[in-house]
Amino acid sequence: MMRQTQTRGKLAEALSADFLQKHGLRLIARNYRCRMGEIDLILADGPTLVFAEVRLRRNRDYGGAAASITTAKRQRILSAARHYLMGKAEQDCRFDVLLLDALDADRIEWIKDAFGE
Repeated sequence: MMRQTQTRGKLAEALSADFLQKHGLRLIARNYRCRMGEIDLILADGPTLVFAEVRLRRNRDYGGAAASITTAKRQRILSAARHYLMGKAEQDCRFDVLLLDALDADRIEWIKDAFGE
């Protein structure tokens, strides 16, 4: 079950990366990891650095994909982004979320600046 979940997660990330690139963003990194957390996708939207979280949920029994981004998850993403930015020139950034309830690019819900940080 875990391997299937991981495989679906990787497919959701690949679909989301393609989706964002088709909307003009440039992919910089996938699955950036540090001890504080992980960022699924890092992209450039013009001069803005975008940290994107991809959430896939097959059913809405527990609130769907959006509900799966808990306060703790958000804090781990923010900490990982701070880590990524260390030693880099100051740059505008935002946190986007891509919500999928199926592995279908036509059904991706893209929430720009979801964290408002």
